[in-house]
Amino acid sequence: MTQFQNPETDAAEAQAAHTSGPRAKPSGASATKHLPDPDAIALPSALVDITPQQAGTQTLLRGLAILEAAANGARDLRSFGAALGTTRSTTHRLVSSLVQARYLRQVQGGYLLGPKLIELGTIALEQMPLTTVARPHLQALADHTHDTIHLGVRDGDDVLYIDKIPGTRGLEMRSRVGHRMPLASTGIGKAMMLDLEANAWKRLLDASHRALAKTSFKPDNRPDFDTFLQRMTRYSQGGFTFDLEENEASIRCVAAPVRDASGAIVAALSVASTIPYMPHERMEELIPVLQREARAISEELGWRAPQSARRIKR
Repeated sequence: MTQFQNPETDAAEAQAAHTSGPRAKPSGASATKHLPDPDAIALPSALVDITPQQAGTQTLLRGLAILEAAANGARDLRSFGAALGTTRSTTHRLVSSLVQARYLRQVQGGYLLGPKLIELGTIALEQMPLTTVARPHLQALADHTHDTIHLGVRDGDDVLYIDKIPGTRGLEMRSRVGHRMPLASTGIGKAMMLDLEANAWKRLLDASHRALAKTSFKPDNRPDFDTFLQRMTRYSQGGFTFDLEENEASIRCVAAPVRDASGAIVAALSVASTIPYMPHERMEELIPVLQREARAISEELGWRAPQSARRIKR
């Protein structure tokens, strides 16, 4: 990887200002009084004492801050300099090095994130399988709720369960790793439908009804489309979903979506239990708990919550 140019430059400039050479001693009696030099400039000791290693670290952090600024919408040298608090010459030097290393690319009107970040991001995703990333967060949910925890992904019109932690209340559910259920009949499946349009919701609800009609599990709480649409509209606005015994009698769950770096929903997680442990009040209380863990998984997959441009902390 191309290194940043002259990582000691900033420290050297400070040292030069501090040690520009001995001043001539004044003649006469004043030469023996060692009076303070009224022209001397007191530089911050932290700047004067920067070692080459510290200067290199500072340059690295500034380079990373430029990438963060570019991700937040900064496009030109002035914006980068304002975000970092650096001079134009220092900013230009850092940006040029990042362009040379392909971490930034120069286009008409400024700079954008470069192809090197795409390469590294792809490798990073390959090195972090979803189940590996999610497992600590699933366990945190299990420890907090004592209920059954699921992680699932979409497989056509179904949800495919890829991880499960049984609850500790002595209850057992028919779900298992590798098991499939219709998306629209499960809380975890509906969480992966949140970004879809109403016509897609209807199609998946119809597919769910057809699939369940072929099984021995025929829950009584299957909603009609108007009810389903009303619920999904609320869920979509709130970023969560409920299963109100729509898949299995007496089983309720709360679910939340997991997103990747592009913002697309790639998975969902849920907390499930029986009615005595899942009154509506507790389901509402679990919404932020689920969302917190789903958000943490999403962030590890590269997702970033929408936010306004901000000054990068150095």
